[in-house]
Amino acid sequence: MIYVFGPYELDIDRAELRAAGEPRSVERQVFALLAYLVEHRDRLVPKDELFDKLWEGRVVTESALSKCIKEARKAVDDDGRTQAVIKTVHGQGLRFVADVQVSSGREPVIRIDNRVDLAPEAEPTLPDRPSIAVLPFRQAPGTSDFASMADGIPHELISELARLRWLFVVARGSSFRLRGEGVDPREVGRLLNVRYCLGGAIEVSDSRLVVTAELSDTQAGNVIWAERYEGDIGDLHLMREEIRTSILTTLEVQIPQHEASRARRTASDELGAWSAYHLGLQRIYRFNRSDNSAAAELFSHALALDPGFARAHAGLSFVHFQTAFLRHTDDVDGAMNLARESAQLGIDLDPLDPFVNFTMGRTFLLQGDHDRALSWLDRATTLSPNYAQGIYTQAWIETLAGRPDAGMTHVDLAMRLSPLDPLYYAMLTARSLSHIARGEDAEAAEWSERAACSPGAHTLISMVAAAAHTLAGDPIRAKHWKDDVQVRHPALSRSDFFRACPMRLPEMAKRMDSALRSVEFAKG
Repeated sequence: MIYVFGPYELDIDRAELRAAGEPRSVERQVFALLAYLVEHRDRLVPKDELFDKLWEGRVVTESALSKCIKEARKAVDDDGRTQAVIKTVHGQGLRFVADVQVSSGREPVIRIDNRVDLAPEAEPTLPDRPSIAVLPFRQAPGTSDFASMADGIPHELISELARLRWLFVVARGSSFRLRGEGVDPREVGRLLNVRYCLGGAIEVSDSRLVVTAELSDTQAGNVIWAERYEGDIGDLHLMREEIRTSILTTLEVQIPQHEASRARRTASDELGAWSAYHLGLQRIYRFNRSDNSAAAELFSHALALDPGFARAHAGLSFVHFQTAFLRHTDDVDGAMNLARESAQLGIDLDPLDPFVNFTMGRTFLLQGDHDRALSWLDRATTLSPNYAQGIYTQAWIETLAGRPDAGMTHVDLAMRLSPLDPLYYAMLTARSLSHIARGEDAEAAEWSERAACSPGAHTLISMVAAAAHTLAGDPIRAKHWKDDVQVRHPALSRSDFFRACPMRLPEMAKRMDSALRSVEFAKG
């Protein structure tokens, strides 16, 4: 991305400032200040924000920022009196005020009638990592009162999506330049070099507010996902929060699925690291031995291409966890150790990735260390508050740890956040276990039935269903799910179940053991 103002070019990709085509030497912090201000030129940037972003929370003096501003102005031939490029609003902050044109680095940007026209050149090669631009929502006639919402929802989405370490998100200052009707997703892709584009529209019908959103593939130009949200104008703030949350959790499912579909059309020896990762992610959610093995190969392929790929290490941790969890090996302790080692490698590389923290937390579940597991999962969901799988796993462990009420609250939230999640069947099972812990056996049987009938449910889910129906006094359905386990995993025993689901409440463990014993699961 190159920002052009007067005779100057600020080349973000090369970290270079040029004057009349010639490089101009600037310190790293000065370049960072110019880049941050130009990317946020549509608003006033408070000084506190600059301290936080440029010095990453380190304590520095006010004079350090003043010196940085002075050097930035000097670099672009501005000064404190003229302020033709950087304007100071005393007591509030700074704003980049020079006229700016944006270039992707391949061609200039020309605005004509609210559209972006690009010189016809060769298609750019997109980076392997998924990338997205979130555009301001369009406003239908008569919706001027909702301008803050049209910009506010996309702005909040950009902030939240930036927390996802697997997704590159274009800054608001760039994506909000593409405003208005008729912006072609393919133009967005060419200009901003992104694979995905999220747009939307706001309109009013009587007393109802209607918001539509759609996710597009910028290479093909087609819509991958679209949704319509409708509510009463009086519930504006509640509706805004629901829309934001729904879009965030949907993108976490839709984009990886689309990435895996794209990767399947690529020859295996041509897969990039991120493509291999997304294919592996899809395989591990199938919870069977062969797909788990294939996932391990894909994550290993990703790491061969990029040894510093934290999420691929976390993927291998997920593989080893599953091997131990479903007893795909006789060396359960060995698989648990491998799960911990892989998670630790991911943590060492990127301690702020929610998925990496999630996989580390689950390794402690296998050892019955509920408190340490929950501390890692709390960290994962703090990093990404709408991370449905992290919230569901919190619920699972809280229930096993003897806190079924907290577990029920969290699992209900996870199901609302991600109703199409690949682990949705496990969420239903967590709900069933919370009812068993509370002695509500009829409800437990109902939830376990839904879970065991859901796509992707593995044999431990069927064991829970067998136990729940036994406790609820339905031996026919209990035998049905016991037979399902026997066909799919004949060697699975009661000991295997409690190794995978260690329970802190003695009464809950005793009831589950009695129920599994009554449908003749071997002790193991």
